[in-house]
Amino acid sequence: MANSDPLLLRNARLPDGRHADVLAVEGRIERIAPDIGAPERCIVMDAAGGLVLPGMVDGHLHLDKTLYGDPWMPHPAEPDRDSRIRVERELRKHYDRSVEERAYGLVRHAAALGTCAMRTHVDIDTEIGLANLHAVLAVREKSRHLVDMQIVAFPQSGVVRSPGVAALLDAAIGDGADLIGGIDPIGFDGDLAGQFDTLFDIADRRNVGVDVHLHESGPTGLRELAALANRTKAAGMQGRVTASHAFCLGNCRPVALQRMGELLVGAGVSVATHGGGASPLPPVKALRAMGVTVFAGSDNIRDAWSPFGDGDMLERAMLMAWRSGFRTDEDLGVAFDLVSGAGAAVLTFADHGIAEGGRADFFTVQAETLAQAVVDRPRRSLVVKAGRIVARDGAPTAD
Repeated sequence: MANSDPLLLRNARLPDGRHADVLAVEGRIERIAPDIGAPERCIVMDAAGGLVLPGMVDGHLHLDKTLYGDPWMPHPAEPDRDSRIRVERELRKHYDRSVEERAYGLVRHAAALGTCAMRTHVDIDTEIGLANLHAVLAVREKSRHLVDMQIVAFPQSGVVRSPGVAALLDAAIGDGADLIGGIDPIGFDGDLAGQFDTLFDIADRRNVGVDVHLHESGPTGLRELAALANRTKAAGMQGRVTASHAFCLGNCRPVALQRMGELLVGAGVSVATHGGGASPLPPVKALRAMGVTVFAGSDNIRDAWSPFGDGDMLERAMLMAWRSGFRTDEDLGVAFDLVSGAGAAVLTFADHGIAEGGRADFFTVQAETLAQAVVDRPRRSLVVKAGRIVARDGAPTAD
């Protein structure tokens, strides 16, 4: 199928329950209506009454860390962050496959499950320098037909506590990373002002966004999150900064949550969550009601940090719903939005969705409703990226 060939999806069930055909031309949804006539050289597919849904967005993962597709590795690290970092630094010296091979394999798998875009954090430290970044940049170029990819230069080993990392982060942006990352400026780096000075200085000079891992809970986490919001507003970077995890929002009192929600909205700071089983979960509906943009990602996928995950964002929606206590169809729709529309908005895809004129990024499943799709996580019958079929029955088509 050539990129220029129109694609006509017949007999599809739309998210609102209607039945119609969907015509994609030049990477866009040109028309949604019953009984559309097939244009010349059109590829015609029968959805067989399957539900067509917009492509999903993995808003937070670590492609360079994954061991997905490798033989099973027992999880060797202790539960604490420092142990995981130490173990990972040792293990990565002995991996059989390259970062590029492992990352590309995961991208192909995720795309076959309906992911059309992702934001990946890539380790930058003084031991590996920019090697992982260059590997993931190669993967981004190789997989442009499968996903849109944003790359965060992520200082896994710290910024202030790791001399030389600041210069590497700056160089990473020069080499093609899209955002500057950070990690626990108080709990890990021990210097809130120092880390944020570095991150926001680079972001300002390079004109890029910021995405900071904030794992701390309690007063420390709230202090970090408030500082991030205040820095964002002072720098005029509203809409370009994300607090990843923000566990502190999951166990704070209602008054503190309200105050922090107002601060985040005023600063235009979004929140990324992965719904980790042992971590405090930010209250999705309460934050959304305040106007905070909350979206979801896989985080670690089969690596030294976690043995879980396979990049299936429909399953991630189910896990978010499960942890949030969602039961109604409306709430299950919220769970899906976390892995689709909300993430697309943060990654600045303004035309995401099943609508005429929108991106032709969608997939089909055998389900009666969106809520059922979240609960059942059916096989993805057909996956389309930019109007091109990239997977059938859960398996990638040939590159």
